[in-house]
Amino acid sequence: MSYPFSASFLTEIGARCAAFPRIAYEGLDLKRSAVVIALMDAGDGSSETAFLLTRRAAKLRSHAGQWALPGGRCDPGETLLQTGLRELKEELGVTLPEHRVLGVLDDYVTRSGYAITPMVAWLDDASDLSPNPDEVVSTHTFRLDHIGREEAVEFLTIPESDRPVIRLHIGDSVVHAPTAAPLYQLRELAAGRITRVSELEQPVFAWR
Repeated sequence: MSYPFSASFLTEIGARCAAFPRIAYEGLDLKRSAVVIALMDAGDGSSETAFLLTRRAAKLRSHAGQWALPGGRCDPGETLLQTGLRELKEELGVTLPEHRVLGVLDDYVTRSGYAITPMVAWLDDASDLSPNPDEVVSTHTFRLDHIGREEAVEFLTIPESDRPVIRLHIGDSVVHAPTAAPLYQLRELAAGRITRVSELEQPVFAWR
């Protein structure tokens, strides 16, 4: 399946994101954070839509060196939307207008005590990315149609949990939950399917 970076696909995925019947975490016992799935031109001559992932800096206190979506913890008094846009600016130097946020996916609860709210956004021009070296080692774009392939998704069983661990094979890399969970949900939504991800597990190394 093809997902061209075009006005027609923006209209299509925007409508699906806006209508998505998301499940929000309603408790008060978890820390709140927001991440942004930024959709952009793949930049490889294919005219396909891609999404942006970062490699977290090695000196960060948690999940150092792991794949991540731009995002972070909510500051006091912030809305989740404000958090996502602030983190995008702080991590990557990107100022994104609110109207380019297409919608919000299901909250994903992590083993480390966070409720993560994923937002899908449309980045018209990614040429001015300026990663903050204190937080981001590198940025990478991966095509949406590539994670749409059947072989891109794998579910594993582990003795520590009765929930399936999700792995996304992206290029030569493997991405796990929590990052893999909203990406998988977006993959399904782009294909016209509503698929829940709350029961998808993280690998044990990501539980801390």
